[in-house]
Amino acid sequence: MRIYLFKVYERIWHWVQSALVLVLLWTGWVIHGAWGGVGFSKAVALHEAVGVGLLVLSAFTMFWHITTGEGKQFIPRRRGLADMIRFYTGGIFRDAPHPESPSPEAKFNPLQRFAYFGLLVFIFPVQMATGFLLWGLPRFDAFAGLRPHLGSMALIHTAGAYGMMIFILVHLYMITTGRTLGANVKAMWTGWSDES
Repeated sequence: MRIYLFKVYERIWHWVQSALVLVLLWTGWVIHGAWGGVGFSKAVALHEAVGVGLLVLSAFTMFWHITTGEGKQFIPRRRGLADMIRFYTGGIFRDAPHPESPSPEAKFNPLQRFAYFGLLVFIFPVQMATGFLLWGLPRFDAFAGLRPHLGSMALIHTAGAYGMMIFILVHLYMITTGRTLGANVKAMWTGWSDES
């Protein structure tokens, strides 16, 4: 059965957000001296500009999720969580049937909901808040009292970046676990999911 799963805005948001996050990770590595390419000053300027772009995209997306009711897709639920964990830790290797099929009303399984919720409610806000403070500390006297905590904020920001990298690596693996190897990517590209 073929279902229209992801609306145009969801797909645009996904791919633009992905590109922005990858650029942020790359420029972050350059800033830390772990990767070359553009030089420190250019990396900082690009990191800040792309960070602002991600903030703007996040604001539009939050508005879209609230006004369309799609935000409910990310609210975790425990029902079915144990089945999903059993499937991904064993059943998938024995060709067991997937415990849940996506629908327009429930696009994500319980495990996905927990992962996306953690990303959207914890990692992204921490990254944005610490990034804003790191950007603002040298620019605004109002932040002067936070300057002694610069090192701690930088560590938190870096830890969040590693959390994002782990999410991306797991996400890249999980997209290959659809009905076919490319089914999940195709659904996020076209909006249509082919469910058997």
